[in-house]
Amino acid sequence: MNLESKIYVAGHRGMVGSAIVRELQRKGYNNLVMRIHKELDLTRQLDVERFFAEEKPEYVFLAAAKVGGIAANSAALADFMYQNMTLEMNVIHAAWQNGVKKLEFLGSSCIYPRLAPQPMPESCLLTSALEPTNEAYALAKISGLKYCEYLNRQYGTDYISVMPTNLYGPNDNYHPEHSHVLPAMIRRFHEAKMAGAESVTCWGDGSALREFLYVDDLAELCVFLMNNYSGNETVNAGTGKELTIRELAETVAKVVGYEGKILWDANRPNGTPRKLLDVSKATALGWSYRTELEDGIRFAYEDFLKLNQN
Repeated sequence: MNLESKIYVAGHRGMVGSAIVRELQRKGYNNLVMRIHKELDLTRQLDVERFFAEEKPEYVFLAAAKVGGIAANSAALADFMYQNMTLEMNVIHAAWQNGVKKLEFLGSSCIYPRLAPQPMPESCLLTSALEPTNEAYALAKISGLKYCEYLNRQYGTDYISVMPTNLYGPNDNYHPEHSHVLPAMIRRFHEAKMAGAESVTCWGDGSALREFLYVDDLAELCVFLMNNYSGNETVNAGTGKELTIRELAETVAKVVGYEGKILWDANRPNGTPRKLLDVSKATALGWSYRTELEDGIRFAYEDFLKLNQN
């Protein structure tokens, strides 16, 4: 990409999209195209095709998605599948129709099998069953990355995909029921601190292992890959480090300043037992994460306080 290249960031107001915009601006890219949902509904094919025909972006970062944690995914399986698959296909297809030079598709580590080898290499995709609680979302994301691959194979396009681990950071969703585990914990421990609650109850038994990547580190990789990587196989984005959900809860409580008890509801689902990405491919390309988890949680908590100061 040249600094003057016309770049469309789909989903620029979300956590990932806004981080990509920050990284592009930090590096001096000055011709960014963005549309809010009210201006462009990506699930409407004709509107997406009209937008691409009029704007003719040269590069596309596809970070738009309907996202949520275990509760949201389990409650709205059909919605997660339909909305994500529809918007992905519309954007990728319109990009191909209008000669976009390069497109980067943002997925999720939930595309890999529930009992995949650990750490999970890119090659384990579609080798066994998915995690049931987010299967619909995973199938949509697999479809998006495979459509990019098939366009490359059939038409010689240069479309790539990136599969990040669990993300957190500025512009995250802190909804009490529809957010992912880390932002949900930030909100829950903050509210417990403010209310003087003696205890906080978390889902599961705390044994599940998870990996977390600060979203600005992902954005740096996304721009790096757009300029330095081409290939049909996706690229994992993570830290290569993991911790239990129990350890995560203790770390979040420490950062927030909550000093009460942490209880566990084993009747609630744990989700996938372990989800650690093999990041050797990204490392070999010359990238590695920068932000350690406790520092990143502190940045995220500061963002939460800004969002909720009113």
